[in-house]
This record gives sequence, structure tokens and C-alpha cells, in this order.
Amino acid sequence: MQIKTRSNSSPVFPASALLVFLGISFFITWSLIGAYILAPEMAAITFGEISGSHPVFFLATWSPAIAAFVVVFAYSGKAGLRAFLYRLLLWRCSLGWAAFIAVVVPLVFVMGSLIKGGSVLAPLPPEGFGLVVAVLFMMLLLGPVEELGWRGVMQPLLQRHMAPIWAGLIIGAIWGFWHLPAFFLSSTVYADWQFLPFFIGNVTLAVLVTPIFNDTHGSLLWPMLFHWQLINPFWPDAQPWDTIILVIVAIIVVWWNRDTMFAREGAVTEIVPENHAFVPKAAE
Repeated sequence: MQIKTRSNSSPVFPASALLVFLGISFFITWSLIGAYILAPEMAAITFGEISGSHPVFFLATWSPAIAAFVVVFAYSGKAGLRAFLYRLLLWRCSLGWAAFIAVVVPLVFVMGSLIKGGSVLAPLPPEGFGLVVAVLFMMLLLGPVEELGWRGVMQPLLQRHMAPIWAGLIIGAIWGFWHLPAFFLSSTVYADWQFLPFFIGNVTLAVLVTPIFNDTHGSLLWPMLFHWQLINPFWPDAQPWDTIILVIVAIIVVWWNRDTMFAREGAVTEIVPENHAFVPKAAE
């Protein structure tokens, strides 16, 4: 197909690209997890028992990133895909947002745990500190990879048509709904959680990461680090107080950034950075 480009050689991603992205994301995740829900014995025989470290679970988690790669490649080719991944190298971030990710997010879990009478940190397993560190780095390859899709493709496309606050709310709702099948898997952590608080938490987190995403000019690095903190195994179980505290924090963050959250001016709308070298593919 012919690839349309702007005068500055930046590729044009039509509104239909969003439907393609969501279709691929949901198809991969819901079909893989759905197999274990609807035909658990056959799925276990074919792929093995599902768990949080199973390759199928990783693949289901990576579906937004896979969908992002497909969409970016389809509309901008290899050069566009390289430019898209360049956003992982956008490391500049204000000290305030860096402190928010490094300090405020952990404090939410600590405060929530203390309110419910828990500990400051999660108890170490019998295997010791080394196992927790190993899990920490494994987590980097799970949830944070989703951001290549949610923030990499979906957020810029939505912000072309609406203010960041509404884009964040929509992404959060879709993000939460996308997780739904996992709550029917008894062998994963989701089986012990309630969906409604989790859904509210997803919407809240999507709103919280929105000003970070825009302030860093579309960086994928910082949303991934934010996501990594949320699943850090060192932080204690703080449910449901972590969700309650995060909602309060989100309200404060939105009010503090109301000039940019409720206006489209300055919001990131490009999937492939305009200032990155890009040679469009003539045809496919």
C-alpha cells in the first residue's frame, strides 16, 4: 500500500490505525488466555500449565507492543519503526516527575500497607533477597513492555482529537478491560484480586502517567519506569488503600497540571518523532 507522508517526511497514521492496534492487542491476549479459560485441559496439554512466568503469559502481556510494531511498520516501514523505538532513548525528564516515580509511587504502597496494618516492605521469600531482585528484573520484561502500545501508539492518536485528560481516561478504561480474562485464571495473581478496584486503579494510573508522557515529549522510557514501579515486588500489598490513595494523588496531579491536561496544545500527537531522521517507504 502507498504510505502517505507529511511535508516534513513524517508518516501519517490514520484514525483506523487505532482500530487495528486495539484489534490485534485484544485478539492475541483474549485468544491465548481464553484458551486456558474455555479449554483448560487442552491448553495445558498443548502449551503447559499457565503461570505468571509462562511464555504464553508473556506473549499475552506483550500484545499491545506487538500491535504497536505491526501498526508502525505498516504505515512507516523499517525506518519508521527505528524512529519509533528512538523514543525509548528520550531520557530527559523534569526533576519533579523523576521524584514522583522514584519516591511518591513507592510511598503510596508503603502508606497503604501501614494503614491496613502491614509492613513497610514486602516480606522476603524463603529463597531470600536474590529471588526478589530476579523477579524485579523479570517484571521489567512484562508490564512495562505494554507501554510501547498504550503510550507509544494509542495516546498520540487519541491526543490528536481530544485533551490529554480524556485520552488518559479512555486508555485507562480500555487497559483495565483488556486485563479482564486474566481474572479467570486461578494460577495467576489476578485470581486473588477484585476486578472493579483494579479497573479503577488502571484508569487512575493511565491519567497519572499522561502528564509524564507529554512532559517528556513522548518518551517511552519514563512511562515504562513508572509502570515498573507499580509492579515492583519489593513494595508491600496495600490493597485497597493503594487505589484510594492513587485516586487522591491523581486528582491533585490533574488539578496541578490543569492547564495542559485540559488543552490539546502541547500534547504529543506523533507516533514517529518528527525530529528524527525518517525516510518513508515508497510502497509496500
